[in-house]
Amino acid sequence: MSTNTTQQANDERHYLVLVVAIAIGLAGVFLRFAGEAPIWSIVSNTILVLAVILGLRTVFGILK
Repeated sequence: MSTNTTQQANDERHYLVLVVAIAIGLAGVFLRFAGEAPIWSIVSNTILVLAVILGLRTVFGILK
């Protein structure tokens, strides 16, 4: 493994994006339990999907 690849994988931007994705996911989980209205369910599911996509893109970027 080259040093450049290691430095790129250890870039702190990746981990900051992961923290943001986790925070967004937690907001989605909170909204899931916030109310019984169907709109809350739709909003929370959308937020959770966005957080998962952001997190997976970041993890695969680290592994690349």
